[in-house]
Amino acid sequence: MTRSTAAGAGVRRGRPPRGASQLSRDAIVDATLEVVDADGVAGVSMRSVARVLGVDAKSLYNHVDGKDGLLDAVAEHLLGGVSIPPATGDIRVDLPAIADAFRERALLHPEAAPLVLTRRLASFEGLAPVEALLGMLRSAGCSTGESVHLVRFLVASLIGTLLREVQAGPTLGISDQDGIAARQRTLEDSGLPHVIEAAPRLARFDRDAEYRYTVQAATALVLDRVRASRA
Repeated sequence: MTRSTAAGAGVRRGRPPRGASQLSRDAIVDATLEVVDADGVAGVSMRSVARVLGVDAKSLYNHVDGKDGLLDAVAEHLLGGVSIPPATGDIRVDLPAIADAFRERALLHPEAAPLVLTRRLASFEGLAPVEALLGMLRSAGCSTGESVHLVRFLVASLIGTLLREVQAGPTLGISDQDGIAARQRTLEDSGLPHVIEAAPRLARFDRDAEYRYTVQAATALVLDRVRASRA
């Protein structure tokens, strides 16, 4: 076995041999998602992704433009896989439907969800959900400027609640019964009257209920803004 072969064997982690000539953008995206799932976005680098693929990091540059290219590709993959439901013309139906479609997609790789807020996407696939939201708002009568503000608000709200859903710590509530009881006792011992009053609810975290509340609140705000635009 040559030195280069030995090096390649050491980084494939049980994957079958794969040479640079077999690389594709899809394979690189899958490998990047594997790194993100294991180590978060901070763990992504050309070397970490190449290690998963069992190739030299330099070979990735034939398909992506460095680390930024990796992250852009993942964000576009995430958004491009969202199955946008047909519009009904009713914001009370369409907005939750788009949110549900995004949530379903994002929860496959929740660590990657924040990339939607931070990357400058340019592909048709990556911008399709944005187009759906803008179309919904413009059809409802919102101006272009108002629609952009609302899209940014909606995306940030949805990403925030999804991150809370998968990363909630004690401050935002706990889902297991023993943890809930312990957290409630801590809150009740705080000496703060409003915290004590809310302790049973503050201690508990219901991911589905929190998600539904966020979507309902966002929908109500959008409807208020639509009414203001028509006034």
